[in-house]
Amino acid sequence: MSIKSDKWIRRMAQEHGMIEPFVERQVRNEGAEKLISYGVSSYGYDVRCADEFKVFTNIHSVTVDPKNFDEKSFVDVKGPVCIIPPNSFALARTVEFFRIPRDVLTICLGKSTYARCGIIVNVTPLEPEWEGHVTLEFSNTTTLPAKIYANEGVAQMLFFQSDEPCEVSYKDRGGKYQGQLGVTLPRA
Repeated sequence: MSIKSDKWIRRMAQEHGMIEPFVERQVRNEGAEKLISYGVSSYGYDVRCADEFKVFTNIHSVTVDPKNFDEKSFVDVKGPVCIIPPNSFALARTVEFFRIPRDVLTICLGKSTYARCGIIVNVTPLEPEWEGHVTLEFSNTTTLPAKIYANEGVAQMLFFQSDEPCEVSYKDRGGKYQGQLGVTLPRA
């Protein structure tokens, strides 16, 4: 298994629609505005966060149960930023839609800009032949409110290609998050 370079990522995006929309260079600024970078990097792709967020709340005092998830656990927020309360959590999604090849496993890591502010990004691996918008999980580990910027970089995807395709892919198994659009809540 080997990590894939910027050249491979560009080819897979252009020829196979692996990432849509695709930004083939690292974007750091738009005019005078400084952005948290996104687009192709040396050995990965920095994804952007869309402007749809679900922020955890305890207004209804529900129990968070992954087998019986209650949507009242969240408040929906739409806009250019999301403020995550202290020691709290939010879900979002990528701007980009992914189509992972059968011989590729994708791992997501948080960007250092957010990590240095106490914001942890967690995403489970994107398995072979999974496709959809990636649901992003943000944990604010600080005692202060934290800000997430929509349409800017939030995490980096790393692509690992095997020397042979897997025997059973996520698509073959009929994975429960296959083809997800928007922010997707837990499914039992």
